[in-house]
Amino acid sequence: MENYYLFIIIVLVILAIVDLTVGVANDAANFLNSAVGSQVSSRWLILGVASLGVLVGTLTSSGMMEIARSGVFHPAMFTFHDVMMIFIAVMICDVLLLDMYNTFGLPTSTTVSLIFELLGAAVFVALYKIWTSPPDAVGILVNYINTAKALEMITAILASVVIAFISGSIIMFISRIIFTFRYKRSLIKFGAMWGGLCLTAIVYFAIFKGLKNSTIVSKDVIHLISSNIGFSLLICFVSLTGLMALLQFLFRVSILKIIVLTGTGALALAFAGNDLVNFIGVTMAGISSYEIASDYAASGGSIDAMTMGALAKPVSVNTFYLFAAGVVMILALWFSKKVRTVTQTGVNLSRQEEGIERFGSTPASRALVRSTRALHKKVTARMPGSVNRFIDSRFKPWKVPKKNQASFDLIRASVNLTVAALLISIATSFTLPLSTTYVTFMVAMGTSLSDRAWGRESAVYRISGVLTVVTGWFLTALVAFSAAAIVAILLMWGGKISLTVLLAVCVLLLVQSSRLHKKRKKKQVEVEESPVDVKKSAIVEKCKEDVYRVFEQITRVYSETLNGLASEDPKRLKKLYKEAKELYELEKGRRNYEMLPTLLKLQEDAVNTGHYYVQVVSYLYEASKSLMNITKSSFEYIDNNHKGLSENQLTDLENLTQEVSSVYEGIVNMLRTSDFSDFERILAKRDNVFDLFVDNIKAQIKRVKEKESSTRNSILFLDLVNETKAMVLQARNLMKAQRLFVGFEEGQKAIS
Repeated sequence: MENYYLFIIIVLVILAIVDLTVGVANDAANFLNSAVGSQVSSRWLILGVASLGVLVGTLTSSGMMEIARSGVFHPAMFTFHDVMMIFIAVMICDVLLLDMYNTFGLPTSTTVSLIFELLGAAVFVALYKIWTSPPDAVGILVNYINTAKALEMITAILASVVIAFISGSIIMFISRIIFTFRYKRSLIKFGAMWGGLCLTAIVYFAIFKGLKNSTIVSKDVIHLISSNIGFSLLICFVSLTGLMALLQFLFRVSILKIIVLTGTGALALAFAGNDLVNFIGVTMAGISSYEIASDYAASGGSIDAMTMGALAKPVSVNTFYLFAAGVVMILALWFSKKVRTVTQTGVNLSRQEEGIERFGSTPASRALVRSTRALHKKVTARMPGSVNRFIDSRFKPWKVPKKNQASFDLIRASVNLTVAALLISIATSFTLPLSTTYVTFMVAMGTSLSDRAWGRESAVYRISGVLTVVTGWFLTALVAFSAAAIVAILLMWGGKISLTVLLAVCVLLLVQSSRLHKKRKKKQVEVEESPVDVKKSAIVEKCKEDVYRVFEQITRVYSETLNGLASEDPKRLKKLYKEAKELYELEKGRRNYEMLPTLLKLQEDAVNTGHYYVQVVSYLYEASKSLMNITKSSFEYIDNNHKGLSENQLTDLENLTQEVSSVYEGIVNMLRTSDFSDFERILAKRDNVFDLFVDNIKAQIKRVKEKESSTRNSILFLDLVNETKAMVLQARNLMKAQRLFVGFEEGQKAIS
């Protein structure tokens, strides 16, 4: 047999390893969000519990690989070459698709991506066969494809999204009414029963979803439990309730932590046991196909005309492959940075407190918030006032301790895991296909809404985020189908050349994706980073450092921008605009998301320090905004191939730059040393700069009248002068604020 097919097998194995890595990064959000969001324990313990669940799940995974072999298409209608092209197309697309979602931190369904990639590749390979073969040699398309599977998946998607959201909302509302946010007293009364109920649902889920096809639990035991499900659940509930009571009252163990950690392990087990096929199923099918073809060729047959009906037979995967897959998944769980990115999306959208919102406002989210508020007003208006007051009393805002960085409490975390496990278990018992990603995510969003985590300050952004994620789910099916179809056609048409090119493109895109993720992560850290030390001295020093950093960058970028205008260099100007925009976004993020938390953490007697801090943050924001406008106008002007600035204009701007740089240097020196003896001299310099602004504007007006400048040229020049003036004003304001603050502090010290 050709070495070409052996090469394909090697590529499939490599892609399976990569797919395990990117797949875990995406699916980890399913079982980590509740534990991470509630900070139930240290991260190493959470990952340790999840790793144990993943390992058990992979080792007990069996009977799930048929979906990649015969669940979507009928292998008897395809030749060996056909199925190998289908498999390699699916793996290339799956790796790139999941990695793209991970890069942007969007959870999606690995099951849906696999199903529709198989469907897209199989459909178009079948169409290629029909198109290139004689009319009587092949059948019609429906003979090749298992269309019922695709329709079943689409129906399950729609149903699971709605049911999970509603179920999570209702059960969270009831749970919060029972326990409130101050749940310690209620937990003493109802904790053992609550723990027994939650753990019963989780155990039921682990057996029927995670272990029902494994060899750990025999078929007879599964059948016995199923036949006596009511009695089995009752025994389980009573036993676990007693155990929880013993742990709570005798050993003082936190029941909620046990629930959350157990649920995390159970979800990880089910994920590994059932979703493993999404990552290695295609590769295993490829290896089986190669072995079947090798045996056929060894017996003297020609593999060119051999059909792959043997793939429809039951398969048993080697335990070594399962163990190796489990190890790769665990390593990815611990070391993949994209695991945290995807997990962070769900946690941020469901967190109880306000903060940085990843998603912006959209017309759809605004409309939903308005309609929901209107409906809420109508409902509450018809309810007795005493009922409304009682409900409000049970939902008093959660006061997060300063040392606690949890996004939500353990009550919500336990509800998230219990409801998700219960819904998945019920669907599995009725043999209804669904996506664990869709269920776990929508349950978390439903509990967030019911828990009043989406307040008026954040609701529109949270809903926008949810709509973005849900839209991405439906795009998963479309993109997976289309991409796999295109890649399969290219492989069928171009053969070895197409495979080489596609693999090169795949590697290039993965490298670019990694760079993009690092860049996005770095920017996010810069924006979200909050000061830890909020003492007076620390705030003052931080303000000084920010002023030095921003003014030095402004001076350099401003000067280089004028040089770029003189040389009419669009690449240089584009780079400077990009740098100025990043500075603006950073200062904007500090003003919007850092300023208020910092003020809240300041001591009560630090009012003057807080006022100074607010002034510095605001002035730096305005100065960076002016710089961004200068670089943007300059880049767009040159990029549109307009005539460059005249020598007189460049001379005016150079003189202005020198004076502005001199003023900035004097201001920075005063701020650095807190020596304001040169204050009047710097003010005089500033007045000279203002006179220079007037002279430049008058000179430009004269040039306009003498028709030396075009309209766009004049607008650019005046914009540069006015924005420069704005930057100087902000620098002057900073200097005055610093002088007043230092004088006040010295006066306070003298009094004390």
